Amino acid sequence: MASNTSTHSKPNTMRAWLYSSASGGLEHAIKLTDDAPQPPQPLPKDHVLVKVQSASLNPADYKLPEMGLLARAMISVPASPGMDFAGTVEKTGDAVDTFRVGEKVLGRVFGARFGALGEYVSAQVDGVASLPEGVSVEQGSCVGTAGLTAYQCIVSNVKEGDKIFINGGSGGTGSFGIQIAKAVGCTVTTSCSGKNIELCRSLGADEVIDYTKENVSEVLKGQGNIFKLVVDNVGTPTDLHKAADHFLLPEGKFVQIAGDMSLGSLKTTFTRMLQPAFLGGGKHKWEFPMTKNKPEDLAQIATWMKEGKVKVVIDEVFQYEDAPKAIEKLKTGRAKGKVVVRVSE
Repeated sequence: MASNTSTHSKPNTMRAWLYSSASGGLEHAIKLTDDAPQPPQPLPKDHVLVKVQSASLNPADYKLPEMGLLARAMISVPASPGMDFAGTVEKTGDAVDTFRVGEKVLGRVFGARFGALGEYVSAQVDGVASLPEGVSVEQGSCVGTAGLTAYQCIVSNVKEGDKIFINGGSGGTGSFGIQIAKAVGCTVTTSCSGKNIELCRSLGADEVIDYTKENVSEVLKGQGNIFKLVVDNVGTPTDLHKAADHFLLPEGKFVQIAGDMSLGSLKTTFTRMLQPAFLGGGKHKWEFPMTKNKPEDLAQIATWMKEGKVKVVIDEVFQYEDAPKAIEKLKTGRAKGKVVVRVSE
């Protein structure tokens, strides 16, 4: 298919939030500019150029830039953060025949210099899906990382009728996880603070543990070995993986999503990966998966959204000029669902 573009021409610059170093915190480092470079042309043949209307934030959006020299080795600066977006296709690469100019899409870019807090993103089509009818761009922008992470951690590891525990059900990935697990026929137990219990129940959770009042590990151990899967979106309690020997089925699996880049956290991660049970490690299989862009996964989530089986939980929508405040909100760890930035109309 020949390359297509919208009829009106644009300069080679765009509005974008940029950072060069984020060692003092990304929310303090990003600066809004009107003359940031657009994603480079010519567009790769398997990419689409999208005018971003909405972006949602993920912890990795600030954790990676704040890693200092390691971040600089991975992403050239100045760079614009943000993985998840929704907007309108402005141009298609030569090999793209699945999307058309003017089409509304949602998607995810990973490791890109030109992220979703810029006016335009160049996205490989493997990370893009059509925006479902009846779904707003704000809702669509929330799907990418959180939706794919939840989907890929759950769907391949369970079957209808299995019991699953989701540690942290009220955040972005957790709120998707509850609904995806229910969509494939699982019984869901989750944890959250007391103020978010009704939210988790409204998403379909069958049992909710208030971690502010009960010891999560002990409550689960009291239920016996009934769970096929544990998805840990939080990283605490720190004994959860070891305790899972008392509530996971023999063939069950522990999937870790949450984690920071501190030496302590990395030590814990490698211990769980390598320490055998006879030396104090857990007996069950433990995974720290990397989220992958898969069009069929995005398409299934989009279908469930259209059918009403999966709904996006949005904590707050920030105006573009308030992107630093959005990062601050995400860093509190208290957002119910997703934090969104409205990039353009």
